[in-house]
Amino acid sequence: MIRLCCIFLAIAAWPFLIAGHASAHMVARPVSWIFEGARYDSVLVYDDATTARRPGLLMVPAWFGVNENAIRKAEGIAGQRYVILLTDMYGATIRPKDTAGARAAVSPLLADRPMMRRRVASALAQLRSLVAQAPIDTTRLAAIGYCFGGAAVLDLARSGAEIAAVVAFHGNLSTDDPSLAHAIRARVLVMNGADDTTTSPQFDGFLAEMRGSPAPWQFLAIGHAVHCFTEKEATTSSGLCRYDAQADAWSSRMMSTWLDESFLAH
Repeated sequence: MIRLCCIFLAIAAWPFLIAGHASAHMVARPVSWIFEGARYDSVLVYDDATTARRPGLLMVPAWFGVNENAIRKAEGIAGQRYVILLTDMYGATIRPKDTAGARAAVSPLLADRPMMRRRVASALAQLRSLVAQAPIDTTRLAAIGYCFGGAAVLDLARSGAEIAAVVAFHGNLSTDDPSLAHAIRARVLVMNGADDTTTSPQFDGFLAEMRGSPAPWQFLAIGHAVHCFTEKEATTSSGLCRYDAQADAWSSRMMSTWLDESFLAH
């Protein structure tokens, strides 16, 4: 059972929440909570130009966590369509600056999947609790994740979370317990690069796992795409982790359609 020790809105602006950062009506508000003795600093993102209630998305970023790039990405997705809780999975004191730091941050969570499920479930509880602070329609909730974040939201689905949908982009597909697929209630959309050498060894196992899920699901391998295909900062020439504008745009459209259908079906 999740026990939330404390919920509060951060008052001090973070260094990356600077004036002029967002569009005219875009809100990027710090939101913090205490869970299992640690503080988590996240960001609530939405356009306040309209007061209309809209779906809430729990968004878990790639392994560099909550940073300026992740906030910009959340703003682009949110528009006037969604309220997004950009979620800190590491704790407020952990902000990776390089690949080594990111690997060190994700390793404990990938090694302890029950802990990861508890943390992402606590973040979902926070999203639900913010209905008085943001125009969230709590009857329409979903989770999206990128790279490591894809693993986190898939574990949220495996926990049996009562949300409409989960969408994972170039995510880690591994699990500590394939039988958890039987508990999935959310409609699951997973999109990975067909040439992603990081996750492609997990494809067969993931397909076998999801065949045991009663929930609707789709797994899409995007031709010629490698890892990180939605991450505009991934400009490496190694070919292992590279942004792909076409794959990014196409997968974003697929996400929008999947979410719309899921909210109608939920």
